[in-house]
Amino acid sequence: MTSTFEYLAPDSRDELLGLLADRGPTAKLLAGGTDLLVDLRNDMVHPECIVNLKKVPGYSEISWSEEDGVRIGAAVTINDVLHSQVILDSYPLLVDCASDLASYQIRNRATVVGNVVNASPCSDMAPALLCLGASAVIASHRGRRVVPFTDFFRGVKRTVLEPDEILETIVVPAESANGRGGYRKLKRIKGHDLGIVGVALFKKDGVLRLGVSSCAPTPILVGGLPADAPADQVVAAVGQAVNPISDLRCSKEYREHMVAVFTRRLLREVK
Repeated sequence: MTSTFEYLAPDSRDELLGLLADRGPTAKLLAGGTDLLVDLRNDMVHPECIVNLKKVPGYSEISWSEEDGVRIGAAVTINDVLHSQVILDSYPLLVDCASDLASYQIRNRATVVGNVVNASPCSDMAPALLCLGASAVIASHRGRRVVPFTDFFRGVKRTVLEPDEILETIVVPAESANGRGGYRKLKRIKGHDLGIVGVALFKKDGVLRLGVSSCAPTPILVGGLPADAPADQVVAAVGQAVNPISDLRCSKEYREHMVAVFTRRLLREVK
């Protein structure tokens, strides 16, 4: 169906936040558009206006500091992450997850922020961000607040964001740099497809964390495990944390099985 809406492209942060203050409940933000354009075409959303973020200064930047770590702006694409030397050098788990997201063409448009604000249980970037202890810097005309990604997701397609807010920056802390990790994803077909199960594993300073997607209403984190924990103990902890469903893509039982398979595989591979 054909949608009618107003298109706006603010060229300053103040203008953007002002627009969200006035029109947030009836607006949709556009960064890459890989989800939004599909929803518009399928008549699933009916915004009064679409607000393009790409002209806001700083939103397309990746920056690094010893104090904060890496900061990823709201319009940074997946391919920007894959071409960032600081991320390639210091956050290999982000690279693994980004590399498995869709196709090169989609990665050239899709943004890291868009992948998480959509709050899909099968988000590819969420498992890495959870494992790395990342936080969302959320802005509005009322000010800023910082929310850890462990508290960001509220359910399927639901986050802590209010209608007048934007996830402005993702911060991945410096203390998570140079850890070891890996990501495994099960798809219906070989190639570029949505995940049926995704498992990320991260090790640093004697601590083990796992992020799991497509196995609960939200991506989940399993943490607090010693890096040398026996495989059976880790698999049991992950099995208790997940709560998958059966759907057209996969059965609950197969998801549970593959979470265990990927967990054991990653424990062998990530030393």
